[in-house]
Amino acid sequence: MKPEELEMVAAKGEIAPLYFIYGEDEFLVERAVQRLVGKIVSPDFRDFNFSLFYGKEAKVEQIIESAMTLPMFADRRVILVKRADELPADAYEQLLAYVQNPSPDSCLLFQGVKIDQRRKFFQELKKGGLLVEFKKLKDDQLPGFIKREAEACGKRIDPVAAEMLVYYSGNNLRELSAQLEKLSAFCGERTAITADDVRAMASDTKIDNVFELAEAMGRRNLDRAMRQLQTVLRDSDAPYMLIGALARHFRQLCVVRGLMQKKLSADEIGRQARINPYFLKGVLEQSRNFTLAEFPGIFAMLHETDLELKSGGRQQTLLEMLVFSICAGR
Repeated sequence: MKPEELEMVAAKGEIAPLYFIYGEDEFLVERAVQRLVGKIVSPDFRDFNFSLFYGKEAKVEQIIESAMTLPMFADRRVILVKRADELPADAYEQLLAYVQNPSPDSCLLFQGVKIDQRRKFFQELKKGGLLVEFKKLKDDQLPGFIKREAEACGKRIDPVAAEMLVYYSGNNLRELSAQLEKLSAFCGERTAITADDVRAMASDTKIDNVFELAEAMGRRNLDRAMRQLQTVLRDSDAPYMLIGALARHFRQLCVVRGLMQKKLSADEIGRQARINPYFLKGVLEQSRNFTLAEFPGIFAMLHETDLELKSGGRQQTLLEMLVFSICAGR
């Protein structure tokens, strides 16, 4: 089942007794799960009709017992198993019988990142259309995501403003969604979000700091980049969105550098690379500071830094080394 199909059946109230919702983008997965829970169980009766388990710690007998328990003051119960891809191998075998004959009075939700479709458990779910995968959105899908998020806030967003927001925020969907909520509040009664609104909001938020850092690194201005990094590091959440934003920025520089070597006109480069004219001049100038041969090394450094940050490495040291290496061409 595709995510949009899950959204449709949920809107109609035709929710199945169980789903396995998974994918690389934790924000989309988490939100889909929470929306389903909200559709099935009223907050007033959640204490009676909601059970939460975690993959490694969960016991299959308790999950099944909870799923077989009748709801109280409601039509259905919800049993949520987070990090379900961490369940022991034998747990899937034990759950298979329940999957084949689930309780109609419950909705058993499994939430995870990856699955092994060779297992009979997952084959059975796939057969019933109960596997829902949320793939990581590609850069060219982000404007569409922003448009839908704006509509959910009761707004429409100008295409230029959407591209600008992507450029500022990168591909962190949680950050993009949060910025759209702020933009919606910023616009007040107005129904349209414009590029001027994005510019005005960016000057007061962390996305502007990340954008300034990416631009300084693209210009290989080490002093300015280091100063901007210190500003970014004042926000405890910023380092986690920073790598994604930098990766997107340097992917764009790499694409543009390749097109420049084909001797294409600036307008044609902008069209093929899908760069808004507002940003094109700056991207062209920054691309000239790099050779195509340098980009594989830059992407490798970004990947390694991301892994180190996620494993608890010292943020400031790792990011300073990254900025220095890219700006100095090491």
